[in-house]
Amino acid sequence: MRVLRFKLLDHGVHRADLCFSESGITGAFHDRYTGLWSRERSYDPDDDAVPKDFPAHAIYRTVCSFEAGAGSSGEVTLPDGRPYRRFRDAEGTGLSAVLWALMAEAPALDIVTGPGEERTVRGVVWTARQGSVSLCEDGWEWAVPHALWTGGGLPPAGKVRRPFTEYVSMRDGTRLATEIWLPDGPGKHPAVLIRTPYGRGVYGRVMLYLAERGYALVSQDVRGRDDSEGDFIPGVFETDDGSDTLDWLASREWCDGSVGMIGPSYLGKTQWMAAASGHPALKALVSQVCAGGPFTDTPRPGGCFLSGDFAWIFMMSGKRADKKKMERDDWDELLRHRPLRDIPKLALGAAPKFWDEWTSHPDYDDFWRRSDWPARGDDIDVPALMISGWYDDDGMGTAQAWEMNSRRHRAHQRIIYGPWQHSFNTARRINGVTFGPEALRYDMDVTALKWFERFLKGVSNGAESRPVAEYYETGSDRWLASADWPPGTARPYVLYLHSSGQANGSGGCGALSEAEPDAELPDRYVFDPDDPPPQLIDVAENEMAVPGDYREVELRDDVLVYSTPPLEAPLRIAGRIEAVIWAASDASDTDWLVRVTDAAPDGSSIRLADRLIRARYRRSFSEPEPLVPGEAVRYEFRLPPVSHMFKTGHRIRVHVTSGAKNLVFPNPNTGGDVWGETAVRPARQTVYHDAHRASFIILPADTPAPAAQI
Repeated sequence: MRVLRFKLLDHGVHRADLCFSESGITGAFHDRYTGLWSRERSYDPDDDAVPKDFPAHAIYRTVCSFEAGAGSSGEVTLPDGRPYRRFRDAEGTGLSAVLWALMAEAPALDIVTGPGEERTVRGVVWTARQGSVSLCEDGWEWAVPHALWTGGGLPPAGKVRRPFTEYVSMRDGTRLATEIWLPDGPGKHPAVLIRTPYGRGVYGRVMLYLAERGYALVSQDVRGRDDSEGDFIPGVFETDDGSDTLDWLASREWCDGSVGMIGPSYLGKTQWMAAASGHPALKALVSQVCAGGPFTDTPRPGGCFLSGDFAWIFMMSGKRADKKKMERDDWDELLRHRPLRDIPKLALGAAPKFWDEWTSHPDYDDFWRRSDWPARGDDIDVPALMISGWYDDDGMGTAQAWEMNSRRHRAHQRIIYGPWQHSFNTARRINGVTFGPEALRYDMDVTALKWFERFLKGVSNGAESRPVAEYYETGSDRWLASADWPPGTARPYVLYLHSSGQANGSGGCGALSEAEPDAELPDRYVFDPDDPPPQLIDVAENEMAVPGDYREVELRDDVLVYSTPPLEAPLRIAGRIEAVIWAASDASDTDWLVRVTDAAPDGSSIRLADRLIRARYRRSFSEPEPLVPGEAVRYEFRLPPVSHMFKTGHRIRVHVTSGAKNLVFPNPNTGGDVWGETAVRPARQTVYHDAHRASFIILPADTPAPAAQI
């Protein structure tokens, strides 16, 4: 294994000179506070010069494996089986390079080689949520994404003052720990605020490039987390606490009164909840994979309860986030325990306070309303760059934000959708499904900075002129752009469910077609809460919306399967899939799930999107209504957004069932208190598709006018 000498380039700054060898990693490191360089010393992953979670040792092993791997001019396979694909050429002044994409799970480590020397590595690109970090040999800076930072009118990076912590008082006297990094030098600065339950220093370190570019970076532990006082009840206090923090922030002598917010997941939710206060200082959002309203997104989508949330619940059960609590070998056994209310106590010895609150409010009420920021859309009018993925388990939050602002014709709203899970922009292969080399974006951090430059500093950099929607079309594996989302060319395409009464499993007679049904027998199955159909996820990963191959799930009798014939031409869809299902149950309460997949000639059936509804909430989340056993009921589903091309020869496929093991706790079908229930009963389910009770899906078909490729 050879010795590697690489520059570490992060957010446009030369951070370190690293030497990799079998004996370890050494380097000289740039101090962002003094501007000075250290002497050569051992590598320290906790050094501020090193990006958070930087996979230094994996990079060394990957480079050596790449140079020893087997392959051709277009593909290289590492000794451990990880594949690389040649996907892009980089051009410099009279120079050229070749980029190789890792077509495997995270960490995403792309390779740069020179032309004619495809097996000599000149650089590595690590792609993470916020953007990319580059390593390269001296003189090869032009060949890596570092070049994105050298033009386009971006401000130069400068020194940063050492951070200091203040305890900010909320209106009820609760004090929240708040860490501040300021650009070096005098004057007032626009501020970027992060509000997080995962440790203010963790995300502050990720975003330090903003302080280097002239922003006051402020990272706060939300109420009840880490060093902040109070109790952590997800979402309940974030609007008032966000508004109080903005009051404090806008009055600081180092802040010019303009504030933006950034961050993923819960950090995205805190942005929209602060925006719901209508605070005038909040002038820009960069919302990433944000969590939505409580009965549309986590923890109660469709009125069900996410068993897949338990890894997160366990991680958040203490004052500080502890990922080790997600690592269990008894998840299957634990999630079978009844009553549900006792699971955290059984596993952890005590339940977190927010769990007790959640289980004390079975229906949508004032408690849940406090965290339902989409319901306060009239108060939200902030320029927002929204980023999400087709397989983000909080994807409904981004969809809610977009639709909320679109209905009110808010200005300066932009959206980017990738083929990503909740840990967005980190891998080209998710849960066994591989996407194209261009699936990852190197420019996410640059794009965020330009958004703040435009709306916090007033720089005319064209950020608002970018396409309204940039989105990756799975199936064709390409990025597209349009002047709206969903694209204005998308039109409803209705496909009706058909069968002769035996649509059970993929071997049944279920069909989809444009023809409306006439006299048809309904389909029936038995849903057993002790043996629900699975959702293909790993609870410990806390990723609940990943794709997967459902061909084996389709063999079950309790999964109704409806398919088109093989398509004679490609069909493109872009937007939200909708469904109407007429169904009856012999139980007083049950669940219904609709899933859409792409069924390929090789037998695979890849999940695109799905949605659950708990029957008691079919009309209202706040006023549950039991079923009349045997009565046919119309259910309406809105699935998460997708952009996908069904290829010629593929089939459009729909599942209708009543369970999703690992994703949600199965309905006990008793109509009782689901938190305290210990008994379950099988439910006999009937799905109708006849002239008076047509069941169908509506696809947002976009085949006639393809969007412009970007």
